[in-house]
Amino acid sequence: MVRSFLRDTDFSYAEAREVFELAGRYKRLRSAGRLDILKGQSWGLLFFKKSTRTRLSFEAGVYELGGHPMMINADDLQLSRGETVEDTAKIMGRFLHGIVIRAFEQSVVDDFAKYSGLPVVNALTDLLHPCQSYTDMFTMMEHFGKGEISVDSIKGRKFVFFGDTACNMAYSLALAGSMFGVEVVLCGPEEFRPGKELDELFADAGLKKGYTFTSDPVLAAKGADVLYTDVWVSMGKEDERARRIEKMSAYQVNEKLFKHANRGAIFMHCLPAHSGEEVSEGVLRGNRSIVFDQAENRLHVQKAIISLLARKNSV
Repeated sequence: MVRSFLRDTDFSYAEAREVFELAGRYKRLRSAGRLDILKGQSWGLLFFKKSTRTRLSFEAGVYELGGHPMMINADDLQLSRGETVEDTAKIMGRFLHGIVIRAFEQSVVDDFAKYSGLPVVNALTDLLHPCQSYTDMFTMMEHFGKGEISVDSIKGRKFVFFGDTACNMAYSLALAGSMFGVEVVLCGPEEFRPGKELDELFADAGLKKGYTFTSDPVLAAKGADVLYTDVWVSMGKEDERARRIEKMSAYQVNEKLFKHANRGAIFMHCLPAHSGEEVSEGVLRGNRSIVFDQAENRLHVQKAIISLLARKNSV
């Protein structure tokens, strides 16, 4: 059976540790030049959504692994004229060696994995963002382990996500954090609390529910090691902008909120950030912020994910 990475829990704990160790090695040795992990392979990068970090990191990553990245805008395919996902996936399976997909519906990445016969990497859907959550866990290890990549360095750390806790980032961080022993707290308005689909994701993976929810930002921030947020208005939610900003204004990550966190607490954000909305300018640009380390680490972690899939699927 072809292995894909569609959900945070698609890798076992041992496999995830391999990803982190490999990502650390890739980061240290990047200057050594291209590898031959994907030598002779063409990987499609199929995007239904606009992107900066995801596109750049995957395109550079496939190239640096020795492969040929093929950027594909979904609007340029016959999908936009009614061809089915099943037929498109089967055709891609005849031409390519792997597919990276950034889509709206989770069913799109699931169907491409089902019908293409290729390894598929979920580069973001409205349900999950597993490449980002793995990157965030890696970045935390790098920071709290003082450069040493070890899962032990983040076990027991209190990690708080503020804002829309029914979004893909909150779900992926809850799953990944639970896998690696992080105390995950999701904090936002009751109206935007996690839906039942998150508990279903835990159940489907056989993973013990490892997160809590609160609508009290001060309570959530007390003793926190990581304060994390994401945009309040995601792609496709633009018509809800005014209501979302009004509801979530009390959950801005700012200097006042940071006073309740641990002394060595850090700020994380998957970017792009809207300074003055979900995060204050002072926190975003301050010395507690490691957002650009996160952004860089997408490249190294995604290279490690693809490498692990390549190895598993060659057996």
